[in-house]
Amino acid sequence: MTERSRRGDDAGQDLCEEMVVHVAGLRRYAMLLVGDPVDADDIVQDTLMRVLAQARGWREVRELKPYLFATLHNVHIDYTRRRKRTGPSIDIDDVVSLLSSPATQHKRLELRDLAQALTKLPLEQREVVLLVGVEGMSYSEVAEAVDVPIGTVMSRLSRGREALRQLTDRKDATKLRVVR
Repeated sequence: MTERSRRGDDAGQDLCEEMVVHVAGLRRYAMLLVGDPVDADDIVQDTLMRVLAQARGWREVRELKPYLFATLHNVHIDYTRRRKRTGPSIDIDDVVSLLSSPATQHKRLELRDLAQALTKLPLEQREVVLLVGVEGMSYSEVAEAVDVPIGTVMSRLSRGREALRQLTDRKDATKLRVVR
């Protein structure tokens, strides 16, 4: 090893030791600039790497601390510009559930089949099924609205539901007994 390279190694070692003294201050400053500990650590690391990369051709600097903080300031500006160009970073785990949605074709087909089946019901059954099932009216309210006894409403509703099950091929559907 030549005398010159030994002096360069010693100077590099001295530079590293002096830089270590300022890391805590650089991190505090970076944290106040960006507000995020991870980004602050990235900026400090890039600052130290930039200073060390320039150390080989380095002219003697009287005060290392102001030079480090000026470099950190420039690195922060570079980060800010880069972030503006690329947009914010979003963790994939936070949005993976939003990237896909369950298929709705099956439900649409069922709804289409139900609408077609409703048109095939006799008017009396369709009225009762719609008033009870869609409008949520009670049997007595439906009886009053269509001017028939409650027993007739219950009978029409039962026959209408069964007809809808058959028309929509929902034989596996359980029969519900609703009493109001």
